[in-house]
Amino acid sequence: MTVSTPLDPAGSGNTLSGSAPATGPDTRATAELSAKAVDTIDLVVANINDRAIRPLLIAARALVFGMLAAVLGIVVVVVASVAVVRLLDVYVFDGRVWAAEALLGAIFVAFGLLAWSRRSPRPAGRDGRR
Repeated sequence: MTVSTPLDPAGSGNTLSGSAPATGPDTRATAELSAKAVDTIDLVVANINDRAIRPLLIAARALVFGMLAAVLGIVVVVVASVAVVRLLDVYVFDGRVWAAEALLGAIFVAFGLLAWSRRSPRPAGRDGRR
């Protein structure tokens, strides 16, 4: 008994084109071609990811973590400076804040002079000046 479908009113098993369903070497070749195309697209996307997106992600992470480290470093220096001034004011100079601030300022100046003396000279420009 054959069943008729809207595509095949006679129920002969034919498709829209009127021929037998597609099976055989052409279908395998089409499937292989499709798989090859998908693999090629996947390879292109992976290459774009490796060459463009991944370096951008690494740079963005470095920028974010660098900014975070800089901000935290500034906060630590400020809090430590306040704590040192407070400790010197209470325990060493007995209420003379100016002396504690002067001592801490002298220490910062000494570190600044040390860093300045260890700097490397700038390379000479095109006109010979530094």
